[in-house]
Amino acid sequence: MFDSKGIIGLDIGSSYIKAVQLKERGSSYELELFEMLPISPELIVEGSIIDAIRLTEALKELTRKAKIKNKNVVISISGHSSVIIKRISLPEMTEEELSESIKFEAEQYVPFDIEDVNLDFQILGPKEEAGQMDVILVAVKRDVINDYVSVVKEAGFNPVIVDVDAFALENMYGVNYEIEAGTNVALVNIGASSINMNIMRGGVSVFTRDSSLGSNVHTEAMQKEFHVTYEEAERLKRGEASEKVKREDAYSVMSQASGDIFTEVSRSLDYFRSSTHQADVKEVILSGGCTLIPGFPRYLSEKIGIAVSLVEPFKNIQIPKKFDASYIKEIAPVAAVAVGLAVRRPGDR
Repeated sequence: MFDSKGIIGLDIGSSYIKAVQLKERGSSYELELFEMLPISPELIVEGSIIDAIRLTEALKELTRKAKIKNKNVVISISGHSSVIIKRISLPEMTEEELSESIKFEAEQYVPFDIEDVNLDFQILGPKEEAGQMDVILVAVKRDVINDYVSVVKEAGFNPVIVDVDAFALENMYGVNYEIEAGTNVALVNIGASSINMNIMRGGVSVFTRDSSLGSNVHTEAMQKEFHVTYEEAERLKRGEASEKVKREDAYSVMSQASGDIFTEVSRSLDYFRSSTHQADVKEVILSGGCTLIPGFPRYLSEKIGIAVSLVEPFKNIQIPKKFDASYIKEIAPVAAVAVGLAVRRPGDR
């Protein structure tokens, strides 16, 4: 049975593993557990697990550090080379009928062998044209899912749901934000090695995109420019002082390295505008490790010409006194995906 404390949202990123557990309190939530653990950059590369043994050990260490008792977890996957999300139009049919025909319908949209993927879908509702409906189709490479599931099981967890990062962000948004009808909001999660974008209109996903670019570009630029270790580069990135490198020098290298990320976000937004002919995006809500880089959200806003705000994944979640409130506030933008996973329940869609 799943108690009111809920299952653990386990966000396995390429530089941090994050765990969030929420307790249901009537119609709201209370934070029960939050922990994060840094991992070496070579364990997960471009969304694929490279070193399963060390990743398993890191998950076991997280369990010890956070004193995790509940072993039921929700995990998620992202990556342009392993996850395909398409909004498609199909003749109206029941969920049962679509379950039977989804493989056939999906073949024309999925660039992989249909036998090599796990398929899922969600019917969004009828289109304006009579007899048609909107469906979100999700295809994830089976071997990628199997790799993550086996590592998580090996570490002693029971994965009850495998989600996708873009939809975890959507769940987090639904719990914490008022939904405005007819308004486009972009949830943009920039981690170490990926950008997940989910543009929602009136709370419903209308566009998703994953890119294999992230804050590793900053770390690599620091290492190359100043001949420092990965760990030192990470500290410089967050604006921490260093004996070897002046803050302003680090800042200058960071600004240059950010250019590729700004271009990628801008390109995705342009693609959304041109392919959907929708009204412009009103706001970007930013999450992920890039939010910890001093000045990054402001510069992103200047480059794309759209208001950028930091995500507040605990906005409507009660934070008990046992947590350090200032730490939770500072680190919150990194927890967005994990919070979105933690609100999932077995059997929901």
